[in-house]
Amino acid sequence: MIQGKDDTKQLSFHELQSYLALKYKEGRTSSALFMKLVEEIGEVAEVLNQLEGRKVNTGNTSLEKELVDVIHYAVAIASLNHIDLTKAIIKKDKQAAIKYNQSPNLEEFLENVRGV
Repeated sequence: MIQGKDDTKQLSFHELQSYLALKYKEGRTSSALFMKLVEEIGEVAEVLNQLEGRKVNTGNTSLEKELVDVIHYAVAIASLNHIDLTKAIIKKDKQAAIKYNQSPNLEEFLENVRGV
């Protein structure tokens, strides 16, 4: 685990992917994890509906927890399929930046933040 400046624990995609690859190396398929992902996306929708007044707020919902579950299963699927999310996200963002004429792209942003 990498410690941040304010002693907050930081986590990289690489670390999370390595952990989830170990956790799901046996017994889970991408399609099984996808079904869990869809379930969690439905739970995010439920929370948003409650928070925005479209449904009665039961008071025991957490957008934070549901979004963490969505990220967990999406990253787990990538891990099982040997997708390097860091590389994939930077590549996809470059393509989108060109398509939508946006600047800076993610890679440029990271270079500026890191002083590279």
